[in-house]
Amino acid sequence: MTLSGKNVGVALTGSYCTFDAVFLQIERLVQENANVYTIFSDRAQVTDSRFGKAEDFLQKAKAITGKAPITTIVEAEKLGPNNLLDIVIITPCTGNTLAKMANAIIDSPVLMAAKGQLRNQKPVVIAISTNDALSNNLKNIGMLINAKNVYFVPFGQDNYKGKPNSMVAHFDLILPTLEEALEGRQIQPIVLAPK
Repeated sequence: MTLSGKNVGVALTGSYCTFDAVFLQIERLVQENANVYTIFSDRAQVTDSRFGKAEDFLQKAKAITGKAPITTIVEAEKLGPNNLLDIVIITPCTGNTLAKMANAIIDSPVLMAAKGQLRNQKPVVIAISTNDALSNNLKNIGMLINAKNVYFVPFGQDNYKGKPNSMVAHFDLILPTLEEALEGRQIQPIVLAPK
């Protein structure tokens, strides 16, 4: 499956330390001729951190994709009924967003986009970045791995000595994960050793 011509929603949540890796993959998607629509969570679009300013990330998303980011629940809600997207990836997906998605809480543009996608029985891919993947959020990962039309970018522990419960996606595997998900398959293996 090629990503050329596919409408791909890239939904960003607040794991700002991974934004450089995520934006690299957005650029790769555009190079593959995918039509990329970025969607920012409420926090991701307003929080300045040591990793960069929120406004700079919004402008960068627009510069790469040629489209203004989706920043409200109202804008994101239209994606479902209009059946605009072929696939949505939440990258990075924080533990907060992961828990809400597992429990059907829809209170951000990212979660609304995912809900609309699942409503249309189309794939949602999750690229986790969370410090509690192997503690409080493990049950939510289990629920979502077992959910219809939900797929995961392979992930592993990013610092097993300093943060033993933390796991992060292998962002360089986003494109092949999307290709497999569009065919209805989970890329394997799901859990990989850290790089």
